Amino acid sequence: MTPEELRAFMYYWHIWARDEQLPPDGDWTTWLLIGGRGSGKTRAGAEWIRMLATGEEPVSPIALVGETMTEARAIMVEGVSGLLRVHPREDRPRFDAGRDRVVWPNGAKAFLLPANDPERFRGPQFAAAWCDETAKWPKAEAAWDMLQFGLRLGPHPRQLVTTTPKSTRLIKRLIADPGTVSARMKTDANKDNLAPHFLAAIVDRYRQTALGRQELEGEIIEEIEGALWSRADFDRRRTDAVPECERVIVAVDPPMTGSAKSDACGIVVAGRRGDMAFVLADRTASKLTPTGWARVAIKAFYEFAADAIIAEVNQGGDLVKAVLAQVDPLVPVVAVRANRGKWVRAEPVAALYAQGRVVHCGAFDALEDEMCAFGPDGLAEGHSPDRVDALVWAVGELLLRGSVPKVRF
Repeated sequence: MTPEELRAFMYYWHIWARDEQLPPDGDWTTWLLIGGRGSGKTRAGAEWIRMLATGEEPVSPIALVGETMTEARAIMVEGVSGLLRVHPREDRPRFDAGRDRVVWPNGAKAFLLPANDPERFRGPQFAAAWCDETAKWPKAEAAWDMLQFGLRLGPHPRQLVTTTPKSTRLIKRLIADPGTVSARMKTDANKDNLAPHFLAAIVDRYRQTALGRQELEGEIIEEIEGALWSRADFDRRRTDAVPECERVIVAVDPPMTGSAKSDACGIVVAGRRGDMAFVLADRTASKLTPTGWARVAIKAFYEFAADAIIAEVNQGGDLVKAVLAQVDPLVPVVAVRANRGKWVRAEPVAALYAQGRVVHCGAFDALEDEMCAFGPDGLAEGHSPDRVDALVWAVGELLLRGSVPKVRF
């Protein structure tokens, strides 16, 4: 081959791609590509967009939707398998960072959108879309629905979803949609392109575990073995109506520090009516200073006309008291101390769910994901279950009052 022929050969995706990385045949609207870490999802997405934008009849405009604008740019556009890396020189697009768009030499355009801000989807319209890591979008259903309203140009608007699997409401909804074609990819299928250390240290370590089946095998794990909660617990008694409650509290599980590496501050609002508890909001805050999460908690206190803030004070009780008082000294605070492990404390609250005595007023994807992933080791997917901790304190205070030691500041 000449150098030019060799270069063209290197960029001929249909030769290098695995079958599951190529767009399926048929009259589909959504191509759902679920894969493990490093399985080649991003490359498949970038190559599909390249095919649309540089074909004989270019498809434009295209939506590129990431969890945030930063992730859309860093992964979908500039990443090692992103759009700028998969084109030969003569077809390579230009990234216009000032306008959050990618522009091809033939005039085709793609626009970056952040799923964490669904209001940004109002107005634009598209002929195709690529949505990345949809299972971890914070406002998944709202962002997805707004995108569908804008996907209205061209003879056959289509969209690709590339994501690691999680049993979220949106992912289950897409799988059940007759217009969706689903494919699954395993990390091992792409082992020739992965670092040997990753395969040895990470893949082998988590193989055959529930987390490994999800993150490496691309399986959607509905439940973990021995989990206290199942998704059926939430769906069975879920409501969109917010009842008039006799008592409302804001439960706070504060992190030990306020640095960028600290745990999130679990903040859950719940109310009681009769012998029922209602989860009203999840305001969990990440990467905030103590003053920052205190403001979030106190704002929720006033928004829901709560009776008190209940806060775990095992770590830094004086700090919790001082921070909340600094923001608003008039807010009543109930301090609780954990003298048992997280799992033991959660068991009676899980029993209330099983009895149908706890209702979620709306969908709280992040909270429900953490509840279903909460294991006997006291962790959820290897992380501190901050939302679960706050929920347990909230429901326990409302329905099991007197079973937890508490002292008022």
